[in-house]
Amino acid sequence: MGTTIAVESPGSPAARQVIAELEAELDPLYPDESQHGYSVDKLLSEGVAFFLVRHGGEAVGCGGIQLFGSEYGELKRMYIRPAYRGLGLGRQLIDRLIEHARLHGVPVLRLETGIHQDEAIRLYEGMGFGQIPAFHPYQPDPLSLFYELVL
Repeated sequence: MGTTIAVESPGSPAARQVIAELEAELDPLYPDESQHGYSVDKLLSEGVAFFLVRHGGEAVGCGGIQLFGSEYGELKRMYIRPAYRGLGLGRQLIDRLIEHARLHGVPVLRLETGIHQDEAIRLYEGMGFGQIPAFHPYQPDPLSLFYELVL
């Protein structure tokens, strides 16, 4: 079995497990006021298109995209389990999110990530995302970086 990236409810048991692992990784690194990730309930209520990455049938990562009209899409809850990093799964996930944005006529992707997410930062920059100032609804935060990719 290879890798699949498909829409799945963030409320599914597999998605909840992966999101819980993401939270456990971030909690010791950032104070509450510098954690901007959506809860499962907020992912659902905000209509975030949520994708689960499965490798060999096992849920190993996730990511979502929240569309803000046709202006931009914001990547949310990006995560690949540490044991599966370096396999290109993050790149495949972002490619799938780019495809979703293009299908909905959205020309720009934005995201917020923490300064301690070195692997994520390398991935985003390697895929052409450039740093930008904080965008709505974020405020400048010394523990956050903001990125944009024009599609």
